[in-house]
Amino acid sequence: MEKPYEIVIGLEVHVQLLTRSKLFCGCSTEFGAPPNTQTCPVCIGMPGVLPVMNRHAFELALKTACALNCEIAPFTKWDRKNYYYPDLPKNYQISQYDLPFSRNGYLEIRSPEAEGGRRRIGIIRVHLEEDAGKSMHDEKAGRADSRIDLNRAGTPLLEIVTRPDLRSPTEAKVFLQELKLLLNYLGVSDCNMQEGSLRVDANINIRVNTPDGPVPTPIVEVKNMNSFRAVERALAYEAERQYQEFLQTGKRLGEVPKQTRGWDDEAEVTRPQRTKEESSDYRYFPEPDLVPVVVTEAEIARIRASLGELPAALRERLERSYGLTAYDSDVLVSQGRPVVDYFEVLAQRCGEGKLAANWVQQEVLRYLNEKQVGIESFPIPAERLAELLAMIRERTLDTRRGREVFARMLTTGETATEALAALGFVDVSDEEIHALCRKLIAENPKTVADVKAGKIKAVGGLVGQAKKINPHVDPAKVREVCLRLIGELA
Repeated sequence: MEKPYEIVIGLEVHVQLLTRSKLFCGCSTEFGAPPNTQTCPVCIGMPGVLPVMNRHAFELALKTACALNCEIAPFTKWDRKNYYYPDLPKNYQISQYDLPFSRNGYLEIRSPEAEGGRRRIGIIRVHLEEDAGKSMHDEKAGRADSRIDLNRAGTPLLEIVTRPDLRSPTEAKVFLQELKLLLNYLGVSDCNMQEGSLRVDANINIRVNTPDGPVPTPIVEVKNMNSFRAVERALAYEAERQYQEFLQTGKRLGEVPKQTRGWDDEAEVTRPQRTKEESSDYRYFPEPDLVPVVVTEAEIARIRASLGELPAALRERLERSYGLTAYDSDVLVSQGRPVVDYFEVLAQRCGEGKLAANWVQQEVLRYLNEKQVGIESFPIPAERLAELLAMIRERTLDTRRGREVFARMLTTGETATEALAALGFVDVSDEEIHALCRKLIAENPKTVADVKAGKIKAVGGLVGQAKKINPHVDPAKVREVCLRLIGELA
């Protein structure tokens, strides 16, 4: 059944950069300091002060733009964006308007909703600006007071504006997850939404299918979304709200002004806030106190060379080199480069990529999550774990006992061989297993007849007897040998 409407989404993502000082002054950007203690005459807008650009912030911004496949402008300038709000002490924000330092990029995401399973999301522009302060409201306390903390004012902020290429709330969430991963790999931001270092506004409208053709609803900007899950839920709600409004009005809505709505996470609804501003409302003009920035081809080449292997390329290489599924590679890459490095050593030493991926995802990550530590604190080096996996791969040790050995290695620091000996596990040779299987087949003619008649599950009885006779045998190997020997019987 054809959907009654198509969703169209574009995102505006604001990312605080990992610098020690602010964009135009030397104040600290450290999070969590007492309110208004990380300020100076420059970032609170005192008369007569002059800003000076943070070169490191510009380089981090340039690195991000290159990773997003943007065209880098050789010449860029600063502009003043004028608006009045209590947390903007200068009553203007130093930003970029008509000459941003980068534009026309893209980020490719994996999307089951797109043809071929991938969608390329266009990036209109990536530009650098200073952050505003923070307003803290006390509505819940009943006083409706507001306090202003200017510690964040002047922090370097990267604005990433996408084209309206996203076609569902789920795709919007996937895009944000991929962007966050990319920024983490680049080391340009910690992307901590709880601390406000990554913030998202979404522009959404729908195209309603009618007998006369698609009818677009007015664009709505949705704010106040504090998690990727909240983004997904807010956009799903807003799309359906616009559709219901369209059905109720029974008329074209193209001339209705653009609107800004806020997401109420508790009520799970969007609420109207104000009419959406246009760029003319901000009365942009060139910033007179800052010189333009010129970027050379040599500098751009140096930045591109420093990017390293990015998540998309890394996922593809893991799938190609180690035979992993898209799911496996995605889980590993999403954990960060140190986990991927651990996996690669493990896979190369044990000789099987899929086995290594399974153990990292199930056993290693379980330990890291329980202990709330990084891979650098994991007590078993990859080379040592590879010894255990090699035993499992060669079937000298079954998976169940392998986990027992693994648990002992975690607590004692022993090698796999030492843990195996301490647990009293005995290696059973192929000859011993074959002899045991022949004995069981000879003693259980009914089971053999059932297997030959197609009741393959009946072989489980032989496996159970084998374990009783010798607890050290590998059940999988016993099953394999029994089926082969039965198949060879006339």
